[in-house]
Amino acid sequence: MRERRWETTTSLTFSQVLVVGERLAALGLKPAVPARDVICYVEEWTVKFPEDFDQLDAWSTEDVTLIHVREGWRGDFFLLVGAYHTVYQRYQDVGTYCSISHPWRIRDSLRLHDPRSMLWLGFRHAHSFVRVRLQTKDVITPGETRGDAERAQWLEERRTAFLEAITLLELPVETLVEKQQLVLRPVDPSVPFFCSWPDAFGPCQFEYNTADAYEFLVPASKLAATSAPEPAGVRAYLTGFSEDALIEFHKVEPPARSVYRCSVHCPLDDLPEIRSVIEPDGRLYATLCEFQTQELLPDGRDASAIIGVVGSRAGFGIEVRLNKAPLSEEMMVGWLDQLIGHPVVYAPLPAFV
Repeated sequence: MRERRWETTTSLTFSQVLVVGERLAALGLKPAVPARDVICYVEEWTVKFPEDFDQLDAWSTEDVTLIHVREGWRGDFFLLVGAYHTVYQRYQDVGTYCSISHPWRIRDSLRLHDPRSMLWLGFRHAHSFVRVRLQTKDVITPGETRGDAERAQWLEERRTAFLEAITLLELPVETLVEKQQLVLRPVDPSVPFFCSWPDAFGPCQFEYNTADAYEFLVPASKLAATSAPEPAGVRAYLTGFSEDALIEFHKVEPPARSVYRCSVHCPLDDLPEIRSVIEPDGRLYATLCEFQTQELLPDGRDASAIIGVVGSRAGFGIEVRLNKAPLSEEMMVGWLDQLIGHPVVYAPLPAFV
């Protein structure tokens, strides 16, 4: 689900982060204390070799994914995917996952959606899939009414954008509007087809699966070609593979920067140590507190709130994620400033990392 997100405007020390927790506790909430175990999400941790992940051996980890990052790439998407699939065939097993992302561009001029979108072509043990995601210029989450005056425009743009992708990918998928929401539906209802990442107007992402590993290679390459002549940021995601397999994937040309993302189980108090391990490029996130906003705003719209700790080379910070805004837009920043005790700014997450 799409979220609203704010973050502190200046870096904090970890001691200041703990003071924020104490501030929330004083309001009657139940934040994590330093000794409590939390799940720390790590991303963009740059490594030279797959075995560098051993630096996190002191903690329990899961959902480990190695990502090959190529910026400013101008190569042939068909050949790149083929090279990854060749290695994948040698090491595929239950639980292995390989996908390659590439931007694509919506040709029609749209006002509410970003023309730059993303596709993923991927392989799991028994099937392959193609995934398409759109990005909006504003995040209006399910239940918010800010976009209702332009709902018809939102739906028409969303349908137009998805139809471009569906046509180039040659997918038997229908688009229709039901109950003022865009609906995507495969012609064959038995096909594994998933819609996700919804906002107030329907899904922003779909995934179409097939048992044929080669079915989407050519159509996905056509969709990727719409981003030309601009250089592309391309990523390959590798999950569940042995170290030997990751070494073979590392040989795929052209060379790529390798980054890890994963979940780390640790006491909240260990976040500074983990941040030092993943420097200089890595980022971390852990939940400090979850609550329903009506606990603090009995007269406001109820929303689910998560206050989190973020860490990077700049230090620490606080982020607030909400499934919708409980107050009017002009009141949100002031309320969050008072809640956190530090200035915040609206900061949606990037759509495609």
